[in-house]
Amino acid sequence: MSQEGDQEQSDRKKYEFRKVIEDLKDFDGSGTQLVTIYVPEDRQISDVVQHVTQEHSEAANIKSKQTRTAVQDALTSIKDRLRYYDVYPPENGMVLFSGAVDSGGGRTDMVTKVLESPPQPVESFRYHCDSDFLTEPLEHMLADQGLYGLIVLDRREANVGWLKGKRIEPVKSASSLVPGKQRKGGQSAQRFARLRLEAIDNFYQEVAGMANDLFVAKRHELDGILVGGPSPTKDEFLDGDYLHHEIQDNVIGKFDVAYTDESGLKDLVDNAEDALADAEVMKDKKEMEEFFKELNAGDLATYGFEQTRRNLVMGAVDRLLISEDLRKDVVVYDCSECGNTDYEVLDRRKSTPDHTCNDCGAEVEVTDDDREDAIDHLIEIAEQRGTETKFISTDFEKGEQLYNAFGGFAGILRYSTGV
Repeated sequence: MSQEGDQEQSDRKKYEFRKVIEDLKDFDGSGTQLVTIYVPEDRQISDVVQHVTQEHSEAANIKSKQTRTAVQDALTSIKDRLRYYDVYPPENGMVLFSGAVDSGGGRTDMVTKVLESPPQPVESFRYHCDSDFLTEPLEHMLADQGLYGLIVLDRREANVGWLKGKRIEPVKSASSLVPGKQRKGGQSAQRFARLRLEAIDNFYQEVAGMANDLFVAKRHELDGILVGGPSPTKDEFLDGDYLHHEIQDNVIGKFDVAYTDESGLKDLVDNAEDALADAEVMKDKKEMEEFFKELNAGDLATYGFEQTRRNLVMGAVDRLLISEDLRKDVVVYDCSECGNTDYEVLDRRKSTPDHTCNDCGAEVEVTDDDREDAIDHLIEIAEQRGTETKFISTDFEKGEQLYNAFGGFAGILRYSTGV
């Protein structure tokens, strides 16, 4: 498989894992009865079964009958799932979740999930029993790769943050006490200039302190540091050796940025396109720039669920663009009277509404089988037609527009269809 194909499969798996994690984080147990087990790929299944059997035996000592029964039922369910595996887990290991979760009205439902082959290897065996499922280690594995430090500053304010994969995270900010260029009455020009230079120096030291506190601990993981601001501010800051020497060595570029608030961090990433050529967010930006170019001056863009689906079915979509933040279902309404099929995209948490056929007006009956994840629905068609799928971050302006203005679905076409 090509590198792009590998990335596509990785993004798809991350999306599927995130869906499960979001569901798991919504579950609550009435006591310490939700079981999570992380299993590395080199741990024999027989050892895991033995551990689960031992925990089942020790759970008999739990005083609360309800909690005791719930924990033992969860462990039995996990043990049943482990029977499907041979000597070792799948590549990168697996994570098992099981427990009785609150379903409302004083009732509980048994939930058991197995996530195989996470994007990064499970590092060690871990057994956890609590009122919540343990998802943090798995969330850490799903974090986008690539880590850059960001600094934007002028003589009035500064912001420091991260570019983690596709996500920009503002962390620290500071405002300066540097006086304006006009001196107040009674001060000599020389004294005023000296006080102003001292204030600038103090502010640069404060900004460097924020950056050092944030970046030094991560210096071995950093792919680089970007510094932005107007000239000559950023040049003075870098030339003055304010940063810790190990951090200074990691600076891969300085860039003109008009704003130095949190929006300036996004501007810095935008302006550092060449330095970040291999960063995931730059790949997303290029896809969206091509989409908007076709949308404004070409005829090879499609957007919205229905239009994108129709173009996919025709095999006309070269790249399917989906917002990473999208969480929608699609209901497929098949009319038994006239054979027409309607589609409706819903928020995942909304119940399925009644529907009348758009062609003949007949009432259409629906079942749970008629509703599925909207992204899965489109990706299945895309895979059948040889269409690439790109998950687009919302951490830049055009990525936000994909989600807010175009419903999270778009595509770049191989040829114009008029749809």
